[in-house]
Amino acid sequence: MIKREEALEYHRMGRRGKMEVVSTKPVSTQRDLSLAYSPGVAEPCREIAADEEKVYEYTAKGNLVGVISNGTAVLGLGNIGPSASKPVMEGKGVLFKKFADIDVFDIEMTPTDPKVLIEAIAALEPTFGGINLEDIKSPECFEVEEALKARMNIPVFHDDQHGTAIISGAALINALEIQKKKIEDVSIIVSGAGAAAISCSRFYVLLGARIENIYMCDSKGLIHKHRNDLNKYKEEFANGDGPATLGDMLNGADVFIGLSQAGLVTREMIVSMAPRPIVFAMANPDPEISYEDATSVRNDIIMATGRSDYPNQVNNVLGFPFIFRGALDVRARAINDHMKLAAAQAIAQLAREDVIDSVIRSYGDKPLSFGPDYIIPKPFDQRVLLWVAPAVARAAIESGVARKPILDWEEYHDELETRLGKSRGFMVPIINRAQSRRPLKKVVLPEGEEVSVLRAAQRVVEEKIAIPVLLGRPNLIAALAAENHIDLTGAEIINPMEDARRGEYQEAFFQLRARKGTTLATARRLMQRTMYYGLMMVRMDHADGLVAGASISYPDVIRPALQTVGRDNRYSRVGGLYVMMPKSGGQFFLADTTVNIDPTAEQLAEIALMASETAARFGATPRVAMLSFSNFGDSKHPNALKMRRATELVKSEHPHLMVDGEMHADMAVVPEMLNATYPFNELGGQGANVLIFPNIDAGNIAYKLLMRLGECEAIGPILMGMNKPVHVIQNSSQVQDIVNMVAITVTEVWDRAGA
Repeated sequence: MIKREEALEYHRMGRRGKMEVVSTKPVSTQRDLSLAYSPGVAEPCREIAADEEKVYEYTAKGNLVGVISNGTAVLGLGNIGPSASKPVMEGKGVLFKKFADIDVFDIEMTPTDPKVLIEAIAALEPTFGGINLEDIKSPECFEVEEALKARMNIPVFHDDQHGTAIISGAALINALEIQKKKIEDVSIIVSGAGAAAISCSRFYVLLGARIENIYMCDSKGLIHKHRNDLNKYKEEFANGDGPATLGDMLNGADVFIGLSQAGLVTREMIVSMAPRPIVFAMANPDPEISYEDATSVRNDIIMATGRSDYPNQVNNVLGFPFIFRGALDVRARAINDHMKLAAAQAIAQLAREDVIDSVIRSYGDKPLSFGPDYIIPKPFDQRVLLWVAPAVARAAIESGVARKPILDWEEYHDELETRLGKSRGFMVPIINRAQSRRPLKKVVLPEGEEVSVLRAAQRVVEEKIAIPVLLGRPNLIAALAAENHIDLTGAEIINPMEDARRGEYQEAFFQLRARKGTTLATARRLMQRTMYYGLMMVRMDHADGLVAGASISYPDVIRPALQTVGRDNRYSRVGGLYVMMPKSGGQFFLADTTVNIDPTAEQLAEIALMASETAARFGATPRVAMLSFSNFGDSKHPNALKMRRATELVKSEHPHLMVDGEMHADMAVVPEMLNATYPFNELGGQGANVLIFPNIDAGNIAYKLLMRLGECEAIGPILMGMNKPVHVIQNSSQVQDIVNMVAITVTEVWDRAGA
């Protein structure tokens, strides 16, 4: 339960509020300032004056949404005015950015007269790519939105109306499927007659419901055709010939839609509903009837609320960020019914897919699968962006409101992946490369009895990245897969205790290690372990690579890997590398971060060469900095001399590689500082992207601080210097991390083959 003081402190701590404006271009030099403002800014101004559409090319308009409110109907708080609504509008902006990488200016306005409000908002069209109206009271909100949609040439979307309609509509599609009912046949009782209730009812008609089967109740009871106190919006749903209570209407009804206030529905009303009822009690913060009360009297019910602490939360955040993302990406003139229907169908379909591990972890590790308690995706399911935005964009193109059609849908999918985070964008070309090569390579996953590994194996098969080889007891793997709704079709499952090759592996391992203290009995015992067995599969070319570490410690993967697969003959040791991706862009390859505690100068030179090879394999041009507390000879301390010696060894071994040192870390990554102070440096006038640390203390501390305090995203650790592709994941790795490492393993296989 959120406490009052906790909420207040959250909003006032540090920089006040929840949003800030940051520059997306460098402004660190006088030249930068001249480009950003005068005189350089004149050039894009002239281009836009000549062709107004170029405003999308030279400014942020195409990714900027105005969240606009007058504070007359703030959810749960009522008419609190524009200033008091500002925390809500800032929060809306945070959600736009978090879930769809859309920038927001929140604008709180004083006008309550709809005509004045319309004029004020319409005048903002040159600023924004879209307008999200928020918390404007009914019925004025209908007039405001209708007028703005008619006048403005950008999307205008009142989320209080359409957001709830789209998400509850998606939930209704799936609930009807599970309850084996048809939307055109069911009776729908709606409690509430405000913006959300009317818009939901309209949307259900678009989905196929018959308007004559929708009965709406306000505070005076049923809205029927003989009432003389109805506005034109309520009149749309005036059904029935006379007065009736909500309880009267629920008797024998199939569906209840609650958009009113807490406590209006009793258990007796739920009992009176038709068999297999659907109840969406969406009043906030407390529903029309509690989840416990409703489910205690009906075991055939599907229940949804607006709350996150119960199944089936109808949450608008599943809609508006992704709907706007798709609309902005095709420069849509509007968000029309075709686009809204596409969003609802996409959300409904995603709920029928297997739930990813990160979502399951976020909700208490409870299994989630399509059914009465899971009819809509969870708000933190990152796949919503990848499903809804393309569906909306495609619908905009098909319905003729798009000004910038998408020509390559695979490329668009990759762009959306990048918006989910720098690491996702970094992995896109690697995964694409793994998917494009044939034949598929076999990657061993020795922890085949771990649920996260099984989920990753399913993804690897579905995405055609590799053939996963799961090691473990087949009956247990099958039971875990069934329990967690995981489809392992296409994966290989091997039990080392029963595999015919075990004797061959035992003998090969014994011959390999016989003069290093290993007896035949030891070899026989080790081949019963999935880790050793999987590594011997790789050594004997019965598999192409191996990924492990989900439940095994880092040393317990590396030690058997060195005993079986062995290291690359070019190097005297292996090393660990992390790829770090800061919010400002770019990639940095940090080594050694995980293996060598206090390497010598000779070993550091090898680590630098391995890291350079890895960076090049990922498409980067390596520029290597040998890091120290010393800059280019200003200290004679042994640690500084070690880094200086390592630099000399790398230059001697690879004279064409850009490498320099010893140097400070900030010098290495700020080229202006480096070039001004040490113009003789050999990093080609640019900052370093491969950073070599003097010992594991420095490397490990640096990458963890960058992750936690620097908000960098990380890929790794990547094991360098092995004779064949073997990679170690962290115990905390999620399914996507495992899939990423399998893709990295596959691309390494192809690189080694020269393909």
